[in-house]
Amino acid sequence: MAEKEETPKPAQKPESETPAEQEVSAEQKVEAKEPEVVEKEKTGKELNKDARMWAMICHLGGLGGLIPVVPVIGSVIAPLIIWQVKKDEDPFIDKQGKEAVNFQISMLLYALAGSVMCGITCIGAVLIPVVVGVVTIFDIVFLLIAAVKANNGEHYRYPLTIRFIK
Repeated sequence: MAEKEETPKPAQKPESETPAEQEVSAEQKVEAKEPEVVEKEKTGKELNKDARMWAMICHLGGLGGLIPVVPVIGSVIAPLIIWQVKKDEDPFIDKQGKEAVNFQISMLLYALAGSVMCGITCIGAVLIPVVVGVVTIFDIVFLLIAAVKANNGEHYRYPLTIRFIK
């Protein structure tokens, strides 16, 4: 009793897949590889990996305010120092550094203004930790978003930022 062995057939694409769906799946395969160099939005110049990394570190420097040694102004000092040291190396670092410093100064002012306003009223004095906590959470969330965007080579502008440094 000889059994018939079926030879494997080449993989066929399902007939239900339209040409548009086939293009989408091909694009997804191409997007799976992350390029080492990302193009700038308007200038067409390429961003190198170091420029993206330093721009990201500039944004993440805002987490310096969480360190107990310099809690109030640490969030402004770290991005300011990084930006001042690296701003001449690449225009992308310069723009993102300015953005990070402006945002941290704005968040510091919002927290101080909210605390002062709450402190003026007797009932509001209890709300000072709440105001500072809300501003801190807002700061951390948008700081992380900006760091990821900068690492991807995208220009990011923070919301509610006063542009002190232009």
